[in-house]
Amino acid sequence: MSISLTLPQPDGGLARYDLVGTPLVRPSAVPRFNRIAYAAAHVVSDPRRDTRPWEAPAVDWDATLAFRHHLWSLGFRIAEAMDTAQRGMGLDWAGAQELISRSLAEARTVPGADLACGAGTDHLNPADARSLDDVIRAYEEQVGFVEKHGGRAIMMASRALARLAKSPDDYRKVYGHILGQAKDKVVLHWLGDMFDPQLKGYWGSDSFEPALDAVLSIIEENRDKVEGIKISLLENAKEVAMRDRLPEGVLCFTGDDFNYAELIEGDGRKYSHALLGIFDAVAPQASKALASLAAGDVETFRAVIEPTVPLSRKIFEAPTQYYKAGVVFLAWLNGHQDHFTMPAGMQSARGVTHYADVFRLADQANVLDKPELAAARMKSLMTVLGVA
Repeated sequence: MSISLTLPQPDGGLARYDLVGTPLVRPSAVPRFNRIAYAAAHVVSDPRRDTRPWEAPAVDWDATLAFRHHLWSLGFRIAEAMDTAQRGMGLDWAGAQELISRSLAEARTVPGADLACGAGTDHLNPADARSLDDVIRAYEEQVGFVEKHGGRAIMMASRALARLAKSPDDYRKVYGHILGQAKDKVVLHWLGDMFDPQLKGYWGSDSFEPALDAVLSIIEENRDKVEGIKISLLENAKEVAMRDRLPEGVLCFTGDDFNYAELIEGDGRKYSHALLGIFDAVAPQASKALASLAAGDVETFRAVIEPTVPLSRKIFEAPTQYYKAGVVFLAWLNGHQDHFTMPAGMQSARGVTHYADVFRLADQANVLDKPELAAARMKSLMTVLGVA
C-alpha cells in the first residue's frame, strides 16, 4: 500500500510526496564491528512535567534509557552527555550528572554495553572564569564525577578555556594537568566553531595548521593517557591531515557528520573510528553498514551508508548547532518517543521546510523504520505548523 502526504516546498508551495523507502530488518544478535563506533545520544524531554523548558527542562528517564538500549542492541558504544544531549543548550551540569549516573548504572545491566561520558566545564560561566585554575577546577569536578561513578571521560571543549587562553601553552597547561591525573585513558574532542561559536580559536589559533600542531603536541606529551581524539570540523581533508600525524596507538574518531562514510571506510592506509551525533538518527543503517564492512563487504557498506549522508548534511546544515532538532525529529517519527518536544524548546530552532526536507531524505535513505507511523506523525506536525 502506497503512503503519501502533502509537504511544503522550498519556494513556499505544496506538493504531494509518495514514500519510497524500505525499512531495514533488525539484526537477530548484536552486530560486531571492526571500527569503534560511538553514537552520541539525545535525551528525551518529559512534556507532562516540562513547566520551565528553558530553565529547568524535565527529562523522561525511561524513554531516554530505552533509547540507549536501542543503540546498544545495534552494536554501538554510547557517547553520553555530549552536545547531542544538548549540553550547554538545554541540559545543564545538574541534569548531565543525573544522565551520566543513570546511564552508567544501566550499562552495567547490559552484557557488553559500553559508554564514555562527556566531561567539560559547562557549569562554569565563561564570563565568571578569572584564571586557568578556574578552568582546571571545573574540569576536575566533572572528570572526577564521571570516574567516581565508574565511567571513562570524553574531555569536551571548554568555552571558558577558549575565552581565557592566550596561547597554545595555556591549553597545554590545562589539558596536561587533567590528563596527568585521569584514572583511565581519555578521548579528547576538537569541536569546531560551526557547532559552537564560543569555541572559535580553540587550541590557540584561528588557523588550522597551528591549532593542529598545538593539539598534537598535547597528545604526544600525554599519549599514555589519550585513547584518541574526536575531530568535528566538517572538512575531511583536515581530519585526514590530523589522522596521518597522530602518534601510534592514538585513535582518530570522526565527528564529521558531512563525510563520515568515506572517513570510516578509509583511504587504504588509515581509517577513522566514529563518534557521531548522526548515528543517533540512523542507527539501524549505520549498524548494518558497519557490520558489512567488518565482514569485508565494502559494496554493502557503501550502499547502505552513503544514502544517509545527504540526510546528515541537511540535519547538520548551518546553523549547525541546531542539528539536535533533526535528530530528535527522527526519533519521534520512528517511535522512540511519543512527542516532538526538546529541552529549551529546541524543536523551534528549525522551520517547516527543513523538517520536510529531512522527512523526504530520511525516507529515501530507508531511515523511516515505521513508514505509516512516520507519515501520520508528519501530517500532524504539518497541521500544527499551519500546512494543511
